Amino acid sequence: MTHYLQTATELAIGLVLLYILTKLLGKTQFSQLTPFDFISALVLGELVGNAVYDHETKFYEIIFATLVWGILIYGIEMATQKFKRTRKFLEGEPNIVVQKGKIKFDALKKAKLDLNQMLSLIRQQGYFSIQEVEYAILESNGIMSVMAKPQYDKPKNSDLNLPIKPAYLPYTFILDGEVVHKNLKEAGKDEHWLKSQLAQQHVRDYKEILYAEWKEEQPIYMLKYENKSS
Repeated sequence: MTHYLQTATELAIGLVLLYILTKLLGKTQFSQLTPFDFISALVLGELVGNAVYDHETKFYEIIFATLVWGILIYGIEMATQKFKRTRKFLEGEPNIVVQKGKIKFDALKKAKLDLNQMLSLIRQQGYFSIQEVEYAILESNGIMSVMAKPQYDKPKNSDLNLPIKPAYLPYTFILDGEVVHKNLKEAGKDEHWLKSQLAQQHVRDYKEILYAEWKEEQPIYMLKYENKSS
């Protein structure tokens, strides 16, 4: 029993420690990973894993090693922000793999990317033919950025001479049957207003609603639960 309690405690401490380090090191540790970020996250996970499964290693030693590793990574992150010359080496650089509609084989080879992989990444951006692509850039985090040829690009309001309307961010007012009071306040609304909007759509209780959002100059949009068991 003591062994299981110790394992649970180590896992909980490891989770908290990794969470704190991830918050300190920034969101790139878990999104838009560069190769260096990937190595960093891998080592942090391995350090905590050793603390749990290697009983010969003292947990406080793992905490010390994790903190030192976090400080090193934080220092490197600061260096890449302040010293531009270090960014190319530590973070990598974008590679143009399609330029003016032509595939750059040398760039593909440099990025260790074959044609099938390149086409797959381009399709993920919504372009299913290489004929539609004017430029394609493989970013340092592995994501492909694509600029379409003019004839395949999406028209903008300015291109169609349409009147420009202001853009509004939608507010989520109900989520999984619960009112999001913070969003109501930010939108300048209250529960009385929300209840009146629900009544107009013949809804009596918040708990009937799975999701509801509202955007300026538009009526509230609601989705009810389907076959919800009581």
